[in-house]
Amino acid sequence: MCASAAPPAKTQKVPFLLRPIVITRDDNYKQIIHIPSSTFLLLTLCFFRMKIIGFNKLTLLDYPNKMAAAVFIGGCNFDCGFCHNSSLINVTHNDTITKQEVLAYLTKRKNILEGVCLTGGEPLLSNDLENFILDIKNIKNYKIKLDTNGTSPKRLQQLIANNLIDYVAMDIKNSLSKYEQTAKAKINTDSITDSIKIIIETASDYEFRTTLIKEHHTRDDFIQMLQLIKKAKRYALQGYVESEQVREKGLTAFNEQQMKEFANIAKSYVNELILRN
Repeated sequence: MCASAAPPAKTQKVPFLLRPIVITRDDNYKQIIHIPSSTFLLLTLCFFRMKIIGFNKLTLLDYPNKMAAAVFIGGCNFDCGFCHNSSLINVTHNDTITKQEVLAYLTKRKNILEGVCLTGGEPLLSNDLENFILDIKNIKNYKIKLDTNGTSPKRLQQLIANNLIDYVAMDIKNSLSKYEQTAKAKINTDSITDSIKIIIETASDYEFRTTLIKEHHTRDDFIQMLQLIKKAKRYALQGYVESEQVREKGLTAFNEQQMKEFANIAKSYVNELILRN
């Protein structure tokens, strides 16, 4: 007598948003992570939504020639050891300020404040940045300044094209060959050069800026950086100052005379040179 066939296993349907992330290995035993599109969408919504970690209600320094407020947005794809906002790089806590709190204050001070500086962290990582800017501009036509590391050229271009950004400040970390070493991150340097081109050609007002540090920058590095931004409208050189926030302790600043020498070199490459302490 033949044994009866076992009944087919009952297939359990996995909910759309709970499909698993599968990890396999290729022929070289490198891990390949397969993320279902639905799961990727959920991760994006959870981890890249804007987190406002700080709010400076009045600044005369962050937005040139404007009385402004500064919004500090958490999350960054760089890990620079000399960053003064290192607490904003990996944001895992819930100690945040709501957008509603910021908008309420901007409404209250709309007859006093002229602009809003969006800084970080890297603001362009937040997937709801555009809507936040629109909310700010709906209060009144606040001037918006964006600080960026230049790794999201398409989003940057979109914001400029839609007249949502009035001033862009982009950090130039180092020569392209040393970018990853300085930023301590995997970087497609084409995104850096693309952002530079977009800013020079389309931004209504902007600056590039660099914090110079002996352990990171040589004269040759500096020349290569200047070639990237040749004929730019404005370039700011910043002297390094150590603080409690920086994670790479013991870095060395160039002295005043050396900074002036760098500034003199830069003047032949850009239209306006600013030397900041």
